[in-house]
Order: sequence, then structure tokens, then C-alpha cells
Amino acid sequence: MKSFLLNPYQLNTLNVSSPVFNHRNYIPKKYTYDGDDINPPFIIKNIPKGTKSMALILDDPNSLVKSWVWNHWLVWNIKIDNVINENSVPGTVGINDFKIKSYRGPCPLSGTHFYHFKFYALDSVIDLNVNSTKQILEKKISNHLLAFSEIVGLYKYDRQSRDLAFQRKSLVYSD
Repeated sequence: MKSFLLNPYQLNTLNVSSPVFNHRNYIPKKYTYDGDDINPPFIIKNIPKGTKSMALILDDPNSLVKSWVWNHWLVWNIKIDNVINENSVPGTVGINDFKIKSYRGPCPLSGTHFYHFKFYALDSVIDLNVNSTKQILEKKISNHLLAFSEIVGLYKYDRQSRDLAFQRKSLVYSD
């Protein structure tokens, strides 16, 4: 199968939405670092026949930390279902750019950032080490893509919320 990872728009289209934010609108604070830092729920439709698993990559292309896209979450071998529940581990989670194996919600250092939740329908279950990074996952799935969709959410830096989040999280980590 031809690799479409560099141009996923040539693929069939999944229909992905979230009941908590619309495409190109703001993500509620609950799903960000400044809130509960849990993944938002998603509804996935139009999954093509032959799909054996799915993958999800959450990226921030507006990152000021690196000169490239900052990865917040990568998950593969997501079961074929029409729903990803909030605060869930829907599949195998790899190592994001925070060097952790979990969801890390939006947490811009300044301004408004765009967060791309990218969904991939795959023709196989992916055999990949759990310590894999986004680059390894993208290479592995590139020849297994059946369909693609993304939903983009925005989040704006708010110093007061960030200060409260740091205080709350430092209390949790110091106990």
C-alpha cells in the first residue's frame, strides 16, 4: 500500500468530532494542563471496511520550545469503536515530547495555539515497542493508512490559570 502519511488528504476521510469542542474552536480548560489534564472525548464515524486498528497523534505546531511540532499524545492499536471516552487510555500510548507515556493537554507558554488531534484508520494492528516516539509511529503506520481526519482545537495561555495549575500539581507531587 502506498504511503500517504505526508499527504493524508489523499485518503478516505473519517468523520471525527468532539462533544466538548467544535473544530477550530477553543478546547475547554478541563482538557488542558491548566485544568484536569485529561483527554477530551471523541466520536468517530465513517470508519472504512478493513480497518483493524486506529492511531491518534496530538500535535502543537505553534510550539515555542522547539523549532518543530511538539507532540502531546500518541496512541496506537486503538480498538475499532465509534467513541474515545474522556480520561481514557484507548490503546497503546507512546512517549510524547514531554518524555512521558500519557496524554498531556494543551499548555502554551504564550498566546493562542492550535492543537491538531489527528486520527488514522489502519489496515493492521501495529507491532511497536511501548517506548516508541511519534517519529517511529509515523514511519510504522505510513504503509497501513486507510483513512484520516483531524479536529483542531485552540487554547490560549492564561497566566492566572497556569499559576493555579502549578500550585495544584506541586501539592499533588509533594504529598
